[in-house]
Amino acid sequence: MKPAVKPAKKSVEKSVDELCFRTATDLAAAIRRREVSAREVVTAHLEQIERVNPAVNAIVTLVADQALEEAAKADALLMTGAEVGPLHGLPVAHKDLHDTAGIRTTYGSPIFADRVPDRDHLVVERLKNAGAITLGKTNVPELGMGSHTVNKVFGPTRNPYDLSRSAGGSSGGAGAALACGMLPTADGSDTGGSLRNPASFNNVVGLRPSPGRVPSWPDKAPWGQLSVKGPMARTVTDVALTLSVLAGPDPRSPLALETPGSAFAGPLDGDVRGLRVAWSPDLGGSVPVDAEVRAALEPAVEAFASLGCEIDEACPDLSGADEVFLVQRAWQMELAYGPLLDEHRHRMAPDVVWNIEEGRGLTGPDLGRAQLLQTALYHRVREFFETYDLLLLPVSQVAPFDIRLPYPASVDGTAMETYLDWMRSAYLISVTGCPALSVPAGFTPQGLPVGLQVVGPHRQDWAVLQAGYAIEQVTRTGEHRPPVALKDRSAA
Repeated sequence: MKPAVKPAKKSVEKSVDELCFRTATDLAAAIRRREVSAREVVTAHLEQIERVNPAVNAIVTLVADQALEEAAKADALLMTGAEVGPLHGLPVAHKDLHDTAGIRTTYGSPIFADRVPDRDHLVVERLKNAGAITLGKTNVPELGMGSHTVNKVFGPTRNPYDLSRSAGGSSGGAGAALACGMLPTADGSDTGGSLRNPASFNNVVGLRPSPGRVPSWPDKAPWGQLSVKGPMARTVTDVALTLSVLAGPDPRSPLALETPGSAFAGPLDGDVRGLRVAWSPDLGGSVPVDAEVRAALEPAVEAFASLGCEIDEACPDLSGADEVFLVQRAWQMELAYGPLLDEHRHRMAPDVVWNIEEGRGLTGPDLGRAQLLQTALYHRVREFFETYDLLLLPVSQVAPFDIRLPYPASVDGTAMETYLDWMRSAYLISVTGCPALSVPAGFTPQGLPVGLQVVGPHRQDWAVLQAGYAIEQVTRTGEHRPPVALKDRSAA
């Protein structure tokens, strides 16, 4: 059977309004119903990338011709009446830390600037199997280190709400691309906040799933639980849709949870009335938070009360979490990149060198102490969630900062000594092992996005998504688009 004739090309403005900012869930359904073709959807997003990406630098490797060929195949498959995947015909781009067969994957490092893998990472494999169409790669910091997306290969990714500000990281390219309508959904990863911080900075949604929820392969340390893969999108529903594709067991990932991805494909409109919610604006005084961030979050917290939740200001005891994170991260960095330091030290950024060397200085007792501290932390957090259903706190301690800075020099008057210090509101949660969602919650007086972090008990990813969906419906903050994504439409 011949493919359907390609529809007449829509205007750029109509493409942006009806396709590039339509939800992934609605777009996928429209493609399956053949109300719009995959080729139209991919073409509209490629046009948006061509128009907007030069300003923000979010997509760093583009495979437009390949994407259009795949879109034509997707449309032809639909014409046969074959059963298709939940993301059939949807364009995606993959984090430049995730290997893509036949597509350059640089890790944001000059060392790998020309590297073309011969196999896909498992998250890429699952997105493709669900019918998604690869447009290219999204920008990252060098080797994914830090929450500010800048590297010597591609340069910085700029915040679409203020091009002089950071887009966060390490999934900063994905966050900015989503905000600008260049993608409807994307993959990312999170060690110390790399799905949550860029979601907060770009007014989109990012989920750090429970460890093992999204399997990872290949992985040099598959028994570790600090780093996870996960989804980003503009809405909580779209994050859940993407999680339904990414989640589920795989024999190549030894810690993968058995719950199938289909468990996350249902409607999120559950009743949150009566939930016991803890609100901690500064993690019990353990982290400094800029006043403008606190102020931007207050209406969202109050909205939880308006939904019938019981709100208390409370926080679990996170003693030792700092040490656990810093030790485990340094060990992980040395394991992954130690050999590179020996051969390419002169080509690596100072913060990267420092973090790897911190790992080399660790001893067996250091690692053992971190394990003991994390075990005690686990039980304190478990007991905390016997009283509370959710924990709310800032995603980031600052609003998007000056893009010329390597990291914020201070937070609320407290000096930041390393490139990790300003991320503590995210990374202290990482070591609890709890699922955590960044959902758009407000803006500073300067118009900079601020995300609310919604944390749930161990492995309660669905409860976190339901709570995020509930607050999203009240605030509608995520519907505010960045000016750079909509400018010059009439002239395009």
